[in-house]
Amino acid sequence: MDIVKFESESSQGLHELLVNLRKEFVNLAFQKKLGQCNNFSRFSLIRKSIARSLTVLNRRKREGKNA
Repeated sequence: MDIVKFESESSQGLHELLVNLRKEFVNLAFQKKLGQCNNFSRFSLIRKSIARSLTVLNRRKREGKNA
């Protein structure tokens, strides 16, 4: 997802997305340890998505927007 999609999402939606992304990241890490993961590029995509969602949430918090 690009930053525009994150900014158009509500704060509640971003929190839910963040929880799902973190769960997916843990699952991928577990699969990697077991040797079952074959899509290693997904790690960087998930990390970047987590960072983008946190960036938007923190920016809204600083600006006082909880929409």
